[in-house]
Amino acid sequence: MAYYRRVGNVPPKRHTQHRTDDGGLYYEELMGEEGFSSDSSLLYHREIPSAIVDSQVWEPPDTTTTPNHPLKPRHLKLHDLFDARGAADTDVVTGRRLVLGNGDVRISYVVAGKDSPLYRNALGDEVVYVESGAATVETVFGALEAGAGDYVIIPTSTTHRWLPHGGEPLRAYAIEANSHIAPPKRYLSRYGQLLEHAPYCERDLHGPDEPLLAEGTDVEVYVKHHAGGRIVGTRMVYPTHPFDVVGWDGCLYPYRFSIHDFEPITGRVHQPPPVHQVFEGHNFVVCNFVPRKVDYHPLAIPVPYYHSNVDSDEVMFYCGGDYSARKGSGIDQGSISVHPGGYSHGPQPGAYERSIGVQSVDELAVMVDTFRPLELGEGGLACEDPGYAWTWSGRGPGQ
Repeated sequence: MAYYRRVGNVPPKRHTQHRTDDGGLYYEELMGEEGFSSDSSLLYHREIPSAIVDSQVWEPPDTTTTPNHPLKPRHLKLHDLFDARGAADTDVVTGRRLVLGNGDVRISYVVAGKDSPLYRNALGDEVVYVESGAATVETVFGALEAGAGDYVIIPTSTTHRWLPHGGEPLRAYAIEANSHIAPPKRYLSRYGQLLEHAPYCERDLHGPDEPLLAEGTDVEVYVKHHAGGRIVGTRMVYPTHPFDVVGWDGCLYPYRFSIHDFEPITGRVHQPPPVHQVFEGHNFVVCNFVPRKVDYHPLAIPVPYYHSNVDSDEVMFYCGGDYSARKGSGIDQGSISVHPGGYSHGPQPGAYERSIGVQSVDELAVMVDTFRPLELGEGGLACEDPGYAWTWSGRGPGQ
């Protein structure tokens, strides 16, 4: 995201000598996208950032998937995946359970109470939505504080860790891309500024404010990457702590964005889902559904019309409020609905009629639309409600 920030101690001119108080040199690192041709930042380290003393295999959480075949809509009950009492022994990185995925994006869920190891995703950017709880996210750029309703956007290969706090488990919904994730292009000027019609602006994006300096020797970093055509992990050991950056500047860094700062776009008649979009990656988008006034045409039907996503799978994570279009389906907070391409979907029976005359909705949901079919991860298979597909008709196979 092309929004310049400068934090800590940097030299007046890039790629020039930056000396310590005792006359030594800081080590400049360029972290950039698309081979020096897109957004980047320059970080100034106390020690050589490339130095490692060991590299061993790490087995990341299970990434195997099962096709959605035979094709049908799914209801996944994420709160059934974790016993909250066991959260004290689970962390946000190694405890993730894959719910859905394809070659472009993976969606996982975790309930965690333990500090994560240092972690770096070399496959793509991550967007982690905090459903509840709170955490400090320490990164090589500095620290971020995240709480309920916050997205934490972490660029590819950013070394970081999650430190839950506050007395309750951290419930986190992780969207991992095989690409970069950014605001929708239609909301950006040709130079990258968020435009007046965008539903949020740069004031709503909160990056690190100061460097985070840590000491340590033989420090482990868990790295997720590709090898042999599959997702694998490596545990690298650094002689000194990676959090040794005294300053940085540029347009690439982690940041926090609250779903509550998203300003909904409404209209006289029902608006299509792209008005809810907040981020996009390669072959997928992320959308917010937030409390808002609804359609005000005198003959409006405020709930969504029935629709066929002929080019995409639609995944809705229900994380707060009262989602009126799904009443009677069994969906509640912590649920995911999966409505695949090739299937026409829409409100539950009775919702169409009940919505007439409604002036506002109180709902909170995160939607991911993908442009290639999603498959079910082991977590998705473990928490499926088998009766959801038949809730529109009222009867299932053989009835």
